[in-house]
Amino acid sequence: MLKIKQVIAREWQAFWLATGFLSRIPMLARINFSDRLMNQCAVYFPLVGLMLGAMYAGLYLALSEAWSPSTCLILVTGFHLCITGAFHEDGLADSVDAFGGGYSPEAKLRIMKDSRIGTYGTVALIAALALKVTLLSESGTIWLALLLSPMVARFTPLLIMGCLPYVTDPDKSKSKPMADSFDCNRLLYAGLSTAVMTMLLTKLHVGILVWSIVATFGVALVWGLYVRRQLGGYTGDALGASVVFGELVLLLGLAS
Repeated sequence: MLKIKQVIAREWQAFWLATGFLSRIPMLARINFSDRLMNQCAVYFPLVGLMLGAMYAGLYLALSEAWSPSTCLILVTGFHLCITGAFHEDGLADSVDAFGGGYSPEAKLRIMKDSRIGTYGTVALIAALALKVTLLSESGTIWLALLLSPMVARFTPLLIMGCLPYVTDPDKSKSKPMADSFDCNRLLYAGLSTAVMTMLLTKLHVGILVWSIVATFGVALVWGLYVRRQLGGYTGDALGASVVFGELVLLLGLAS
């Protein structure tokens, strides 16, 4: 019984550590931080995405009582950028800047670490946000798209972490403890739970499930191969970009 309580307490801390890592939501648990716990928390990325999606969907439904869908979506997108600290969008901008302006793996990694944003990153960021708002507005059920896409997209980086080596300066990386000895068994648990939640939320809608698989595995395959060719492995910024790409691909399916 004591061991079970310890496991539950550790998983509870891992969930809130994942929440604190991916967002600015206050952690409702005392965290006994360790590299092992950081490694274990990645399995909860999709669940954190579901929690964020519930916030987005609820906010949209509340705002829609007073404003048009386009206005509500812009406000929800602004809330998303605030509550997440534009975490994944920053990864997208840094990745595009690096791949667009670097001519060697070393130069690309150096550009990724630069806090300044360049032309490539700016254009990619504006295009991604504009496309996201447009696709959400064209989704059949906007609140469902807002609820589902953050969860599904946050499974994509787990696939990349399970298949590629981590490449960056370990002394300057927040993701290094999470990447070390990534547990592929927990990756399987995360995948099964994401699939089950997707099926429950969509009432076994086969088309949405198929697009969810395309958005996660397809982006992980294409973006993962590209990142591997460019850098030899992945970085934290590349993982953040994969979340943005995963959301956009899923929303393309929902809008169609």
